[in-house]
Amino acid sequence: MKNNKTILLLAAIICLINSIAFAQLDSIKIKPLLKKHISTLASDEYGGREPGTKGEKLSSTYIIKEFTAIGLTAKGERGFLQPFTFTKSLKVGPKTKLKIKGFEIEAGHASYPLAYSANASAKGIAVHMGHGIKSPSLNHNDYDRKDSLKGKIFLIDASTPDHGGPHSKFAEFADLRTRIDNAIAHGAAGILFYTSDSEMKELTLDSKIKVTPCTIPVMYLIRAKSVILHSDMEFEIDMTAEIIKEEATGNNVLGYIDNKAENTIVIGAHYDHLGHGGDESLYRGEPAIHNGADDNASGVAGVIELARYFKANGPKSNNYLFMAFSGEEKGLLGSGHFAKNPSIDLSKVNYMLNMDMIGRLKTEEPTLIVSGVGTSDAWKITMNYIKQDNFKVKTTESGVGPSDHTSFYLKNIPVLHFFSGTHNDYHKPSDDEELINYKGEFDILNYMITLIEKLDDKGKLNFIKTKEEDSQESPRFKVTLGVVPDYAFEGAGMRIDGVSDGKPAAKAGLKAGDIVISIGELKVQDMMSYMKALGKFEKGQNATVGILRGKEELKIEVTF
Repeated sequence: MKNNKTILLLAAIICLINSIAFAQLDSIKIKPLLKKHISTLASDEYGGREPGTKGEKLSSTYIIKEFTAIGLTAKGERGFLQPFTFTKSLKVGPKTKLKIKGFEIEAGHASYPLAYSANASAKGIAVHMGHGIKSPSLNHNDYDRKDSLKGKIFLIDASTPDHGGPHSKFAEFADLRTRIDNAIAHGAAGILFYTSDSEMKELTLDSKIKVTPCTIPVMYLIRAKSVILHSDMEFEIDMTAEIIKEEATGNNVLGYIDNKAENTIVIGAHYDHLGHGGDESLYRGEPAIHNGADDNASGVAGVIELARYFKANGPKSNNYLFMAFSGEEKGLLGSGHFAKNPSIDLSKVNYMLNMDMIGRLKTEEPTLIVSGVGTSDAWKITMNYIKQDNFKVKTTESGVGPSDHTSFYLKNIPVLHFFSGTHNDYHKPSDDEELINYKGEFDILNYMITLIEKLDDKGKLNFIKTKEEDSQESPRFKVTLGVVPDYAFEGAGMRIDGVSDGKPAAKAGLKAGDIVISIGELKVQDMMSYMKALGKFEKGQNATVGILRGKEELKIEVTF
């Protein structure tokens, strides 16, 4: 009898050991699969995976193929796909024209509509309206005049009276929309902006500005042509603004495991990237494919392999929705669309885990950054009981950040964001597959599996609104050093993780790994003191930047 009990006890121990071993990914099998996914998605053939392009379609097709092979159920509107439309660009339409004093100004180059403009025409006498600013507190009113303004074309200097740019004392009264609304209220038939400030960046027809058009044509005349407006004589302006929206379709990819449970865990990552560059690129050369191996083929590979694991081995107390988002780089378009048009009941979502850049865990001082731990009481409690020696875990509280988990947090869903850190290849063509740390990603995925399994019997997590870390009073600053901070660094100073080409830091010879400890006479102890130090300088000024490079303390002259 005693021997039978011993045998049963040993059998139970063996089963327990096997179950613990089973609750981890198989390194021999998974690492080659991670490499396959990232190599494919980050290949030149996929062209940088910009939303609405052939590369995005190739990517979604690949993800669907993997989801299908794993055995996930389609959970989109069109099979696995959930399409959404977005404005890819704004273009100057062929009807656009601008005639000043009878002279036609070249549309699309010397003049163009602004995003605020209606598609409309106006013809009338031009009237100079200064900067178009009304500021009672500063005793400034460009509309304090007695002549009739109704039906005229307002000429408005887009700079400010003190040429202070975004840091002008007039800034709160000088945003374009406020000036446009003031002009319309005073009878403007059309508005022509220009600038007298040689340091001010020219206005553009910017598709990233999300605005509702006004009711009149609003155009901009480039600085080089604005001399034609300098006249004391009355003259006429004839203007037509036409903006053509180029719309495109992006697609989220949704795969589901239905365990007939009450609640669902969402696990996601964005699969889009920057195509051949664009405004978000930190690369300053000719257009080139931005393959985005870490950002974010690494996260998508993680989604696919977690789906494979939880389909075969996962606990059954929750359902699982695996999502690959598009449009993240253009402003969380895909996840935002899903949050507004969910294919499941959002009130039944237990929590959301987001992987954005998990492929470059550092080999020295490896640190996994986990954001959103303040969004539920369960996060810290559970994470404290996860033992692992492969990396350090650094946490932040806020549920808001520049990635797709934010869309779920804003729907009162607990979230976590997993991030292995920035690097010098971020948003550059050099973010390629051969730089991926596969062991690091493998370890991160195992950590996530452990977290999910430890929470399996805890029911639905509570949700807590967090104090947004960006809401603390941040100083305004007029200059940039041109570096990517290492957000995982916890020492004194601000460690540089990447240096942007052509910016002051690069020109001065600062390098990734340098720790900024002072700017001018001001000490830098952390990110906030770094920002406050920058806020003391103006464009064109010089500053001595103190850094630690290894064990050596250096003083480097930087021109902003």
